[in-house]
Amino acid sequence: MLQLYKFGNSICTQKVFIVLTEKKLTYEPINVDLFKNEQYKPEYLKLNHKGVVPTLVHDGHVVVESTLICEYLDAVFPQVRLVPLDPFQQTRMRLWSKAVDEALFAATRELSFSAMFREKLKNMTPEQRETRFNNVGDPDRRARYVSCYDNGVDSPYVLQGIAAFEKAFRDMEAELSAGSPWLLGDAVTLADINLMPFVARLAYLNLLDVWLKKRPHVQAWWKRVQSYPSFESQIRAHVTDFEMEEMHASGQKIASHVEARRKEYLRNFRIPAL
Repeated sequence: MLQLYKFGNSICTQKVFIVLTEKKLTYEPINVDLFKNEQYKPEYLKLNHKGVVPTLVHDGHVVVESTLICEYLDAVFPQVRLVPLDPFQQTRMRLWSKAVDEALFAATRELSFSAMFREKLKNMTPEQRETRFNNVGDPDRRARYVSCYDNGVDSPYVLQGIAAFEKAFRDMEAELSAGSPWLLGDAVTLADINLMPFVARLAYLNLLDVWLKKRPHVQAWWKRVQSYPSFESQIRAHVTDFEMEEMHASGQKIASHVEARRKEYLRNFRIPAL
């Protein structure tokens, strides 16, 4: 028995959707509405003390953290291997996972917040906003939310996010320039799957071209991703038309500002533009 506590437009949940589909696994989906603060309900916090999605329950065992969930599923259900057998390739795969977990997750969150959720918070009363900020339960995340609310794209955390994507796309361009269709060679692995929802979010926010204009190998990878069956059926299918329209419109409003801040970053740190 597999149960997945999820939210459809959660980038971390989307990684797990793809893995479950690749392995043709059936599961019971349990929706956790992040906008209604259901992730902070006591019964959910017993499963996931961070109050985030996704959470996997397999035969009574609780597995948290999307990267670990994906690796767990690959180990327990080894049909259609997504983790390479070679230890060195496993290490390379996990370096991409670390890049996502340590940098790109926060980068995507801050950019999404500045584009969309900031406007939602502006429509709340000060008391409602403070309750929302306090519910986060983590001082660093709270500081990030408050900074992005106060400053939008001018937040130093957004600049960190822009720099994180710059490094990731530079590394991807270098890796893919060797000629392989996927990051570790001819087959899709968790290195690709872990990145797919994050690149998709930038595309849906109309921000992806800020980084990809002069990166043909990453552009080709992204085209392959969009036609990849599990991505096509699991990412777009879990995003409503309203959410898609909202992301497009919101991201477009900040796109030129994000591009200007990227140029500022490249100039200040004397990084050649690509």
